[in-house]
Amino acid sequence: MLEELRTLVLFAEEGSIQKVASRLPLTQPAVTRQMQRLEDMLGTTLLDRRQKPPCLTAAGLEVLARAKDILASVEALKSFASDAEPQGVLRVGLAHGLSDASVASAIAGAAAAYPKVSLRLRTAWSAELIEQFGRGQLDMAIVLRATGDQDSDIVGTERLGILARAGLASDPRHSVLADMPWVLSPEPCDARQRLRSALGDRQRLLVAAEIQDPTMQMEWVRRGHGLGLVPLRLAARVLPDDVELVDVGDLDLSMPVVALCSPHLNRLEKVAAAIAEAVGKVIDIEG
Repeated sequence: MLEELRTLVLFAEEGSIQKVASRLPLTQPAVTRQMQRLEDMLGTTLLDRRQKPPCLTAAGLEVLARAKDILASVEALKSFASDAEPQGVLRVGLAHGLSDASVASAIAGAAAAYPKVSLRLRTAWSAELIEQFGRGQLDMAIVLRATGDQDSDIVGTERLGILARAGLASDPRHSVLADMPWVLSPEPCDARQRLRSALGDRQRLLVAAEIQDPTMQMEWVRRGHGLGLVPLRLAARVLPDDVELVDVGDLDLSMPVVALCSPHLNRLEKVAAAIAEAVGKVIDIEG
């Protein structure tokens, strides 16, 4: 009906079917059919066709006034839905492996540009966040995956490095990846799953310690209890002097960082996009 109401308003402005047809643009018969459809829907005569050109009847003038109000309300509703400042609650899930100061700062900075939006941030392993997103408990989830996902946007690539106590990697008595145990986060740690996938049949993953806290992980590696795993973007900032990166050759330890976003965010979509972009910049610049 909106198209028919717009045609009625144009007719009132132009005064003839021919001029309305040239503005839309439609053929004159098409414009005539629209006017007739509106009359059929409303059950009243809108045009007095005894006059040449036709003019609006009394009912037509009343419908015209209401049509203008309706069309104005529709335009206001469109503006509210798409152009108004985002506001409301945005529930965001962030993978544990990405939960560091630089990523937190990027998310906070992106959200700060939208003061009417309240951010509800939750951290967990990617598998848990993906499940919560699927159940509608999260509006957005930024997670790590072994490969890209067709239903999500890749915002960056997290590259992992293997850590060892200084001097251990160059010790001729050891083949580091084959001989050493590991100090890793508990299952279902995303980095741990990627490591297992990358090693494949090369070696059995012997885990000497399961520690989620990065500082304690690093201390255990420093004391020689096993190899550790850390994002390369963080290695330069967090490695103690007596812990070093191991040269792993062509071993691929990269993981796509993907953003899952609800298709029903409406105005909050701008906020989600800004957060995803900010996180991607941190991942790729530091990586």
